[in-house]
Amino acid sequence: MTPAFALRQATATDGDELARIYNHYIRDTVITFETEQLTGADMAARVAKLAGAGLPWLVAVEPAGDGERVVGYAYAGPFKERDAWRHCLETSIYLDAAERGRGVGTALFSLLFEKLRRLTPDASRHAPVHVLIAGIALPNAASVALHERFGMESMGAVREGGRKFDTWVDVGYWQMVLDHQA
Repeated sequence: MTPAFALRQATATDGDELARIYNHYIRDTVITFETEQLTGADMAARVAKLAGAGLPWLVAVEPAGDGERVVGYAYAGPFKERDAWRHCLETSIYLDAAERGRGVGTALFSLLFEKLRRLTPDASRHAPVHVLIAGIALPNAASVALHERFGMESMGAVREGGRKFDTWVDVGYWQMVLDHQA
């Protein structure tokens, strides 16, 4: 039987587990354009930066021994640093390679989008969110399906926008205008 998972806000103590998941994508795929593996401290710093801005970084965890094991994570961060972009966030999601098909991604995105819809200047240090954007290295049918299941629509692609492992990689962009009538 597959263990159940729970969702919660990421903390600095999740850094090693986040790095374990993300480094697979850095090392073995073109899903991310990062090329150097990260440490747990690197990931903890990224979590702290978004938390400091009042933005969610969620983890899916399951029981493991005396603690828990992170099986996936999702977050939203600034799309661009220019002030006029302050109402636009970029979403990201990564799952442990062995955890696909269990509903972890759907659960993470459900909670992430709910939190983003409720984000107000009173509840965070970030402006209300109007648009969500996701960049997806193509081809990636599973990621495209997940984003479209949540109402994100394709807005085009940058052909050969990145180069990794001596291969040109297309990047598709999906977006959604949030309805704040929660």
